Amino acid sequence: MKRSTLQRVTDLITYTILIAFSGIMVLPFIWMVSSSLKNLEEVSEIPIRWIPETFRFSNYVEVFQSIPMGRFILNSFFVAISVTVLAIIVSSLAAYAFARLNFKGKSTLFLCFLTTMMIPQQVTMIPNFLIMKEFGWLNTYNALIFPHLFTAFGVFMLRQFFLSIPVELEEAARIDGCSRFRIYWNIMIPLAKPAFVTLGVFLFLGEWNSFLWPLIVIDSVNLQPIQVGLRTFQGEFTTHWHLMMAGALIAELPVLLFYVFCQRYIIEGIATSGIKG
Repeated sequence: MKRSTLQRVTDLITYTILIAFSGIMVLPFIWMVSSSLKNLEEVSEIPIRWIPETFRFSNYVEVFQSIPMGRFILNSFFVAISVTVLAIIVSSLAAYAFARLNFKGKSTLFLCFLTTMMIPQQVTMIPNFLIMKEFGWLNTYNALIFPHLFTAFGVFMLRQFFLSIPVELEEAARIDGCSRFRIYWNIMIPLAKPAFVTLGVFLFLGEWNSFLWPLIVIDSVNLQPIQVGLRTFQGEFTTHWHLMMAGALIAELPVLLFYVFCQRYIIEGIATSGIKG
């Protein structure tokens, strides 16, 4: 009885702490939703008024009327999906080579590859910008897509998953006359679907929320992704916070829906690939 009571008290304390921290994390999102339904004066009120006096759903209509929001959304979808698909292909090929092929210097090369994960993106931003300038890719979709196709994290994650697949499957396929590429295509890819979905969510989320790099390489309004496009509401003297919050909420909906539908694969992919949070 004492042990059962102690366990209940421990669970109560644990759940209380988790609920408290969850509330802290959700609070900014609640403020964003509340602010998206206010006018500009109500957003600036102190203390904060969490429930608007009048719910202004017209803010969402005004967002599409003020800026080419539809074009920004299409640009973000195109860039995010392109990077996600191409980066998964590149990362899976490299990961399969590091996981299954034996060649001289493999461990050293993989270690050097992993060290790039410790280099901040801001350090490589200027060299990447100069490369894009030399290629003539500034202010094009190529500048948004190609620099992000090679990810050490993706290679590491998929390599860990490939290592968990029994080698006997490949040996049986080799006996039946399968080539390396056919083993990769017919065996590894179907079995690695949870890892692909997990990596895809990370890549899609990263590209969808990308701001600094598109801001540097894109000048044309027709090519701007949604995160850069929302900057239009920030003027030199006034920021239309109510419209910016409405636009930010619209921008977050695809990511939330994508995560909800892929949550099962994300958990399975992280559990089987050895990635620790």
